[in-house]
Amino acid sequence: MRRLAAGRRDNRACRRDHQRAMNLLVLAPLRIEALAVRSGLPGIKVRRSGMGRREIDFGDADAIAVAGLCGAVDPSLRAGDVVLATELRSEDGKTISCPDSSLLAEPLRRMGFQAKTGTLYTASKILGRDERLALRDEGVIAVDMESAWIAEAAGERPVAVLRVVVDTSDRRLASLRTLAAGARGLWSLRRASAAFVDWAELCIVSVTPILLAE
Repeated sequence: MRRLAAGRRDNRACRRDHQRAMNLLVLAPLRIEALAVRSGLPGIKVRRSGMGRREIDFGDADAIAVAGLCGAVDPSLRAGDVVLATELRSEDGKTISCPDSSLLAEPLRRMGFQAKTGTLYTASKILGRDERLALRDEGVIAVDMESAWIAEAAGERPVAVLRVVVDTSDRRLASLRTLAAGARGLWSLRRASAAFVDWAELCIVSVTPILLAE
């Protein structure tokens, strides 16, 4: 399970010295998503990861953020809503805990977003309504095509996943209403991505942690 080395919490068990801010890399699958995220995060490294499962060079990044659009499974989600993945599942049958995503909830709340946290399912293809309905019974709230595989490849680095709904659970992706919702989703993605600035400040590399006796 990935956890930040330090954050806004009382940690009496250890003292962490020689700390530095993490080098954040934000990954967005599609070019249009990367453009939206980059415009909301000036000065932060944003890179297009490509659609689906890809090999990714994380370079010298200490922390990984994934930002992009998604399809809703939870019927309460509407176009433009923000999803924070605290658990990732893939069609490979793997489950990855992603608790650091929840740290984005408070910065987003201050920006006027009420984010939904939960399980995100990563598939190798776009899932239709019937397939998403089956996932709803398994506790999944949204689907995408990249996040679980990126998180798996990131190893022990802290990972946060922020997705914005572009199509609702009862709508076909080819629907004209979905095309209109795309603009709303990209606008929300641009605004919500700014929350990664606060998240990066919570990501601290502890070079020499020193455990203290109670």
